[in-house]
Amino acid sequence: MERQLKKLFLILVLFSVVCGLCPEVEAAPSVNKRFVYYIYWMGIRAGKAVMDYKETPEGTIIQTHATSTDFISLFYKVDDFAQSTIYPDGYPKKFVLKVHEGFHRRHKITEFGPNIPGESQKVIFNNVLEDEILEFNLDKPAHDPLSAFYAITKIGVSVGKSSYIDIFDNKKLWNTEIQVLKKEKIRVIAGEFNTILVKPLLKSEGIFLKKGDMHIWLTDDNRRIPVLFTSKAKIGKFSAILAEGDY
Repeated sequence: MERQLKKLFLILVLFSVVCGLCPEVEAAPSVNKRFVYYIYWMGIRAGKAVMDYKETPEGTIIQTHATSTDFISLFYKVDDFAQSTIYPDGYPKKFVLKVHEGFHRRHKITEFGPNIPGESQKVIFNNVLEDEILEFNLDKPAHDPLSAFYAITKIGVSVGKSSYIDIFDNKKLWNTEIQVLKKEKIRVIAGEFNTILVKPLLKSEGIFLKKGDMHIWLTDDNRRIPVLFTSKAKIGKFSAILAEGDY
């Protein structure tokens, strides 16, 4: 049971990251959008993930908050928060991650310097709970996990082809492949949608883990709203389903 609940935590965190595939909105002050997803394991509602999207004078801000239900929390409480602040060019300015899984805690802050052509990008990684601060100079601009998936809304996708995103996560730079598998119409709690099915080949050892196949159904339009997410577990399957949102 504990192993399955730990798997649930991983899916909650992964999905809260995937929720960063937020819709495109016109650049304007005070544009706020919210999307709510229900997470199920073997037909049991196990948690909820909420994604908030805001345009502010500081930049585009994406926040995700994943929590377990009261019943699941009796065995393994999950309360995870992530936030990415993004420069106008689509690259991140600051990424904050706060994780609560059972008795385990993580609090990490990654700050990105501006993307200047011909210059290395300065990144400062702060592991707050372990009092660790490290500085990196990257030879190419990189995304954090949330801004990486936001970036997918800005690039073209074609069935049978892959897109690649450079992600700096947990002190390493990863080149992540996003496979575009097919188009199909699906129905979820929020309604019926024409979608594009994608499969991220996750490599990172931080939020992204190399365990199990994951599939994401995105709306087949320029918004790229994720409406369904599935992942296999040792026992059964997890799914995260769009329940409501500002679309």
